[in-house]
Parts: sequence; structure tokens; C-alpha cells
Amino acid sequence: MLLTGGQILIEALKEQGVDTIFGYPGGTVLPIYDALYDSDITHILTRHEQAAAHAADGYARATGRPGVCLATSGPGATNLVTGLATAMMDSVPMVAFTGQVPTGLLGRDSFQEADITGITMPITKHNFLVRDINDLARTIKEAFHIATTGRPGPVLVDIPRDVSGGKTEYRDPGPVFKRGYQPRMEAKPELVLAAAKAIAAARRPVIYAGGGIVNSGASPELQRLAGLIMAPVATTLMGLGGFPGDHALSVGMLGMHGSKYANYAVYESDLLIAVGVRFDDRVTGKVESFAPDAKVIHIDIDPAEMGKNVRVDIPIAGDVKTVLGQILDVLEARPDPHWDEKVQAWKREYPLDFRKEGMKPQAIIREICDMTEGKSRITTEVGQNQMWTAQYYTFTQPRSFITSGGLGTMGYGFPAAIGVQIGCPDELVFDIAGDGSIQMNIQELATAVNYELPVNVAILNNSFLGMVRQWQELFYERRYSHTELKNPEFVKVAEAYGAEGIKITQNAEIRPALEQAIASSKPVFLDFVIDREENVMPMVPPGEAINKMLG
Repeated sequence: MLLTGGQILIEALKEQGVDTIFGYPGGTVLPIYDALYDSDITHILTRHEQAAAHAADGYARATGRPGVCLATSGPGATNLVTGLATAMMDSVPMVAFTGQVPTGLLGRDSFQEADITGITMPITKHNFLVRDINDLARTIKEAFHIATTGRPGPVLVDIPRDVSGGKTEYRDPGPVFKRGYQPRMEAKPELVLAAAKAIAAARRPVIYAGGGIVNSGASPELQRLAGLIMAPVATTLMGLGGFPGDHALSVGMLGMHGSKYANYAVYESDLLIAVGVRFDDRVTGKVESFAPDAKVIHIDIDPAEMGKNVRVDIPIAGDVKTVLGQILDVLEARPDPHWDEKVQAWKREYPLDFRKEGMKPQAIIREICDMTEGKSRITTEVGQNQMWTAQYYTFTQPRSFITSGGLGTMGYGFPAAIGVQIGCPDELVFDIAGDGSIQMNIQELATAVNYELPVNVAILNNSFLGMVRQWQELFYERRYSHTELKNPEFVKVAEAYGAEGIKITQNAEIRPALEQAIASSKPVFLDFVIDREENVMPMVPPGEAINKMLG
């Protein structure tokens, strides 16, 4: 039986277990949309292609399954770029399909032609241009294999109009084998023994855990290791939830806006066990002064990260869950109780806290955490809202915190929350947003209303681009150049789309407003009018060591 390329795509997606596509139609993908018309795959029509990419990204992070998005050629495809770069930086498994002009028109500056494979080469794990319909099924299978194995990441498949509209027999392409792509899962035994020996000898070990813990499902192994050696666990922004935030050994986030006690512990450590991390500059600060007396063990699925940013003594390439299991099998630990006592003393001496007068964003986030018992799915935008959430919401479960870490994409949180709600329909979802970033994809209110998604958006409204303003205050003598915002009435905007809106200006209104939002079956915009010049503290100034914090 002959099938169109569009029908072959649908069959291949079903074989991969895909149940949802986020997309926006256009001329070159009409054969695909025609095939979707009779398909049992759910299609979520976003109002912008960038939002489709972010929604697919949020879906993937929340569920652990690859997210899928679909856009037409030219501007539709280029509108995916920010979402692809976001997923690439944070190692998110995603497959993006784009339409393309017919193969005979490639390279002729045809209407709505863009070299999307060339454009996205630096921001995808891999990409494909399918020139022959007979290669389509195999290409799709390879795309999902590459996106979900090794270090996860986005893969793009560009499909010309004559490929999606042509016809051929559909054949199962069989198992995928890529000769040059064989990710290592297990660590070399000699490196495992070296790591176990270094851990047993350490007196002041610290575990520095990142998004690789979440991606590999290694939270149980991480907790076992921390308990066995009595080591404090500092997490990156992407690692939050990978180790329970309410655990006695948790010191929360480290780095530029990390806790003082996390940064002090790392600075004074004699062994740093870095697990599923890439030593980002927002974590390390001044590299020469990052854990200056520590031997470094680095465990990561991507060997390219070893020694890229800091010196590593024991580099171990492999799947984090597998490697931690190997180490635990041979480890004979001798923890030093004095180290734990010192770390606990820092936690008591330097707690995360804030002044209670006025409308404080920290208090709002703590209230959301208390009311949801730390069990809701939280997305954020980027900026102060993101850092306050990382500091004051206690994440206890993997995949409960969804945010743009590496790229820092404003406008990410709301469409990502839509993807999270689609992937986790029975769970409570909050997007904690700034008044600047929420306006970058505010049109997705139409998507949330159309699909009856009860996403709650807590807008921390200070009428500023808050994080940029904070830097202008601290380092540019309060010269607030183009960071003050004249905002719309967010309640009216929400109501215009058919959602609910609530404006909150007093502390006494916070809890009743949250109760109303949680009880609603509609999307809700919560407009919290907060103190305008509240800052995210503590803060490591740019170029300083992580133990030199302001606030």
C-alpha cells in the first residue's frame, strides 16, 4: 500500500510512542497536516512557532519523553531557533520537524525558503534534510535515537514539500546503528576504583549535582552516595529536584545566586564530586578560585565536557546512574562528622532570608511552596523570578522544576508550562514569571484557554526588567537605561482571552488569591505588584570567587 510522506511520518511517530505534537501549519507542511487530520496523535495548535518549541521542551522535561514540534518552512522554521537553542543548552530530548520547499527549488531563494539545517547546525545535536521519500522512515527513527540517547538534545528533520506529498511503500527501517555514534554507558573499572579511593580518602567532600542527575534518573543513587559519605549536596539550577531540597544534606543551589553555605562548602572542600554538570560560568565564578584545594571527580555522559572549563583529576565518561552504581558497589567510605557539623553551622548562620516589610516576591514563592507542599510542577521565565524561585521553592522531586538554564530564554516559562500541563494533565502547574518576560509569549493564553489547561501564572510585577535593573543598580550607579516598563493591566489581558485574572497588592491577599487560582479550571494570571527595587541576594559579583558574595 502506498502512503504519502505525511502518512509515513505519522506512522513513524506512532512507532516512537509519540502522542502529542506542538505546532503551527503552513503551506509546505500541508501534506503532514492532512495526515494528522485522520490521526489519533494529539496536535496542540500554539499561537507562535517559538511557543511550540518551548511547549515541546517543557513536555520533554516533565515527562522524560521526547518532545515533538512542527513548523512550516522559512519564517516558521526560523521561529523555532530560540527553542532549539534552549533545548540544546539544557540537554533536552526534542525532535523538530520543518517543512521545506520542493527539492527542485532548493537553493533558488524560493518563496519561504530558508536553509534551516545550515542555520540550526550549531544549536542542534544533529539535523537532517530528507531529499528522498524512501529515506524518510529511517531518518525519523535515527532522529529519535540520537535525541534520546547519550547526552540528550534537539534534532531537526527538514522535509521538502515533494517528500511529504509524494508516495511510496512504508517499510520498517529496522534497528538503528550509527557507527560514529556509540555513547559510553559504563565507566572504565580503573576510573571507578580511582574515584572510590579518592572519596574514601576525602575529609571534606562536596557533591556538585546537575541536570544529568535528572536526565539519567540517578536521584536514588545520588541520595545513597551522599548518605554513605555524609557529603553536602549542592545543585545547579538544572539539578534542582534531583536531590531533595528538604534533605538534611542539601545545601541548595550554588553559584552566582546560590546559598552562602553551598558556596562556602564548595570553596573549602578537599574533594568535589561533580555529577552530570558542565561547570557553567554562573556556577564557578572566578575559575581559578573555584574549589581551589579540591581534587575533582567529574562524571558525565559527554566526554567533551571533561576539562573544558576546569581542571579535572578523575574524568569519568558514562551514564550518571550507571557510573554512580558502579562506584557504590566498591566504595568503602569513612565520613568525617566534623565536616557535616561545620556545614550545618553555616546553614544556621547564613540562612536564605529577606526583609518582611512590603510585598516581597520571596514571600509569594514560599506561600506557593507551602500551599502546594512542594509538589507542583514549576516553570519559570528568566531573571529575578527564576532566581527567587530557585532559592525559595523547595524542590523535592526530579522533573518538578522546568526552566531555561543555559540560554536564559525570556518567554520560555509560559509555553513550557503548557507543555508540562499537557504531559502531566492531573498535576498542578505554576509558571512563576516576570512582568517583562511574560509579555514575550503572552499570546499563548489563547492556547491555554482553547485546550482548557488550568495553568497558573504568578507574575512578579515590579514594572522593571528586574535582573537588568539590579545590575544597573549595583554596577552602573542606578542609571536605569531602558529597563522601566509601562505594563498593560494583566487582569484585563487575561479576561480578554477568556482566562481569569487576579490583581494582588497586599500581603493579606496572597493566600486567598492562590487558593482561588488553584481551585479554578481555567488558566489564571496572578498579577502580584511587588516592591520595585527588591534584589536577588546573595550574589557573587562578576569575576569574583564564589565565597565573595554580596548580601
